[in-house]
Amino acid sequence: MTKGTLQGKKIAILVTDAFEQIEMTSPRDAIHAAGGQTEIVSLKPGEIQGLNHIDKADKFKVDKTVKDVKATDYDALLVPGGAVNPDALRMDKDAMKFVRDAYDSGLPIAAICHGPWVLSETGISQGLKMTSWPSLQHELKLSGANWVDQECVTDKGVTTSRNPDDLPAFNRKIVEEFAEGDHSSRRK
Repeated sequence: MTKGTLQGKKIAILVTDAFEQIEMTSPRDAIHAAGGQTEIVSLKPGEIQGLNHIDKADKFKVDKTVKDVKATDYDALLVPGGAVNPDALRMDKDAMKFVRDAYDSGLPIAAICHGPWVLSETGISQGLKMTSWPSLQHELKLSGANWVDQECVTDKGVTTSRNPDDLPAFNRKIVEEFAEGDHSSRRK
């Protein structure tokens, strides 16, 4: 990752309680190392609870709530996994509007592990080659995705990975995609 590759770029990290901590902190650190800025966007103000699998980990300060931002405030979107986090996000209409607006605005989007669940909820997965935690493959296929078992997949500016073991490849690819920027040509 080239230092300064993401200079001047602001990336939204859409996350709520019970997210897989390493799937947020590792990509965030890669973004910062490349010169980018991040903001934690969540469903409520205050702090959110990270997990190390099923054990409580650290708490993180929420920068903005999803009701207080627009997708166009950002240059890219990152959705960490954890089984509970994306499930809670996909049940929130404002969060799903934010994700859909990010896609429709041409922002690069990255989701890891269970994170692609929010992409199926918004219809973004339709026609995309994607990967995820294996238990989501059926839902992603039902939503029209071409699901594959690979460490990192990018299609039309949407990058997905399976699990924390894939973070090195995921982090490299999201820095590249976030630096590339506008993917508005993906719209049908």
